[in-house]
Amino acid sequence: MSIYNFSVKDNAGREVSLKDYKDKVLLIVNTASKCGFTPQYQGLQKLYEKYGNDKFEILAFPCNQFAKQEPGSPAEISSFCSLNYGVTFPVLHKVDVNGKNAEPLFEYLKEAAPGILGKAIKWNFTKFLVDSEGNIVDRFAPATEPEKLDAKIKELINKQT
Repeated sequence: MSIYNFSVKDNAGREVSLKDYKDKVLLIVNTASKCGFTPQYQGLQKLYEKYGNDKFEILAFPCNQFAKQEPGSPAEISSFCSLNYGVTFPVLHKVDVNGKNAEPLFEYLKEAAPGILGKAIKWNFTKFLVDSEGNIVDRFAPATEPEKLDAKIKELINKQT
């Protein structure tokens, strides 16, 4: 089993294979528009502007499971991210990350990189770093600012060349 075995839905509900991101370092994040950590979109966008090309991708998955902090429609979420934070990385379809309806990708990520709550996600803006071969390298808590991941991302990108 690999991360490349999964497909997810984009903001319009179309299937996207994670094979499309093969050979890229990935940062997978569950996000929300009305969360105390929402300003992290700005830091994520800076990382994307610095590294986002053919070697790095951020995949944001809006999630409404934590205090109903992502109530919007796909169009509203996309507009919010673009207008308020200039987000240009993919903001995918809203998902559950815990419970019986959890997105299978997140079940896989939690299994591979348990956190403080074991195989549950504590809150929005939990981050999973995946190397260019599809291996889950690390998991970061919601409070971890995106800037703190810069060196690890750079290291993984440099391993590719």
